[in-house]
Formats: sequence, C-alpha cells, structure tokens
Amino acid sequence: MNTEATQTSRPTADDVRSVQSTVMQIRDQIERVIVGKRAVIDRLLTAMLAEGHVLIEDVPGIGKTKLARSISAAIGGRFHRVQFTPDLLPGDVTGSLIYNQSSASFQFHEGPIFSNVVLADEINRAGPRTQSALLEAMEERQVTVDVETRALPRPFLVIATQNPVELEGTFPLPEAQLDRFFLGTEIGYPERDDERDMLRRFRGIDPLDAITPVVTPEEIARMIELTQSIYIGDAVEDYILDIVSATRNSHEIELGASPRSTLALARAGQAHALMEGRDFVIPDDIRAMAASVLTHRILPSARVELRGRTKSEIVGALIADIPVPAEENPEADEHTTGN
Repeated sequence: MNTEATQTSRPTADDVRSVQSTVMQIRDQIERVIVGKRAVIDRLLTAMLAEGHVLIEDVPGIGKTKLARSISAAIGGRFHRVQFTPDLLPGDVTGSLIYNQSSASFQFHEGPIFSNVVLADEINRAGPRTQSALLEAMEERQVTVDVETRALPRPFLVIATQNPVELEGTFPLPEAQLDRFFLGTEIGYPERDDERDMLRRFRGIDPLDAITPVVTPEEIARMIELTQSIYIGDAVEDYILDIVSATRNSHEIELGASPRSTLALARAGQAHALMEGRDFVIPDDIRAMAASVLTHRILPSARVELRGRTKSEIVGALIADIPVPAEENPEADEHTTGN
C-alpha cells in the first residue's frame, strides 16, 4: 500500500514545535489545579487533538469536574456540566424549540451540548434516550432538531463519568455505546505528597480562577488539523492491526475491539506523536495509547471475570505478546523535530 498517497502533507518542523510548546503550556495551566495526574491530563489532551471523547470511570470526589473545567479554561473555551439524572430529557442536553410570542415563531435555544468542553456527569444515571442523544451528538458533531441540523463548536470534547461502585438505579451503557468513546481512563487517588500539595493550594482562592488561557478554540482547531496530517507508515499500520486483531482472537475475550477501535488507535498515535514533537508515528506511540483506547471496548469471557482478571490486565498481556516492529522514519532528517 502506498501510505503517502492516502495521507495529507506532513506538517512543517515549526508547526510541530509550536503545537508541542502549546500543549506544554496548556498542561502547565491545568496542573495549577490538578496535582500529580500528568498522565491523565495528557490522555485528555490527546483525545482533544484527535477529536475524540473520554469516559472516566472512577469514584466521586477525585477532581473530575475540576479537570474538565481546567481544560476548558486553559483553551479559552466554553464549558458546561450536565448532571445526568433519570428525568433528564434529550432536549435538556441538545436544546429545543421554544415558542416566542412576540415574533409568533419557534426559536431554537441551544442546550449545554453547544460547548467546547462538556462534562456529562454520571452518564449512566440518565435513561437510554438521553444517553443516545448525547452519543449521537458526539459521533456526528451536530444536533438535529425539527429537521434542522446545527453544527457543534470546534473543538468539541465530551468528558463523561461513571461511578463504578454505586450502580443502583443506573442504566449501564451497552457495548455499542461504550465503543463511541475514544478513550477510557481512571484518575485514581493522589499520592500523599500530592494530596498535601492540594490541601495547601485550595486553602485560599480557588486555583481554577487563576488559570490563564494560552490558546483560543480556533487555534485548537488548527492543531487538530495538524494532528490529522501526522504520518503513519505501513509497519505501524500493521502493528495497529495486529493489536486490534489480537483482541478478537483471544480466548479470554468474548467481544473484541471494533473497526472503530482501529481508527481510534491510529488517531491516538498521531496525537501522541505530535505532543512528543514528531511528525510521524512510531510503535511506542501506539503502545502508549493502546490500553486507554481498547480496555473499555472489550468484553471479557465469563470464565475470565470469575477468575478476577481485569480488562486492563488482559489488554496489557495481549500487547506484551505482539512483536514490536522496527521504527519506520522515512526522510527523518528532513521532517523530524525530535526523538
């Protein structure tokens, strides 16, 4: 296959350096609020550059809302948090037509989905219709009300949360809907020293109020376009296909990763490479993102679940068994800017 013919022209060295520098500045601003969670921050920034959405499954009170608001503040974007409840209707998320008596006409009032960063808090507490309305907007990046379609802003990042402990009165997302999330991740409890640092930071003014936007949403949109032009060679493509195929052929997995997973893993590799200062993807980019892309998309067999083996352990073992190809770096001297 002629990979060059299927990809857009690669970004310049200056473009790559500029994006890497900007990402570092965004990360620095977020870390003024979120302490000791750089890996999680980078996963969300990767998703933003790849135009994907994130599912966070973790216990309450660990900073999910602060993280989402910090990202929005750092990119100068619009933020909305939606608390998903059983009585939440699709129109409460997407917006609806409201009759205006003065003009004797119906006017569309935007819902919270029309934001750059949307926190869908406890998404599994809303009914299936409302969940589907959100997931449709995530997939198509548009909302249709009364046959009229309205585009959502760019960037558009949905961060959905689920509490893995308290499941009473919830509507679990089926596998087909979980597959629509680009990345799945946890935040986890902070280390002791990080939690002490957090205590001191939040004694006075909320550090979130001190975040300074380092870019505009329009500049993020340009960074997204550059991400899509990062080069993926044939050997790396084969590596992606090998990893996804392994999830479908494992005796420990009842439902393997979908073709959407293949595309997501490639896009995640592109975003990771750009954040690392390269205009081409290497196998390490794929290895770094594979677990986050694939873990929430697979369904382990009942026998494996009874043994207490987690999804992360299964995916990690599969990746470890797949031979890593030699790094493919065509025209490296001319195009690369680092690593």
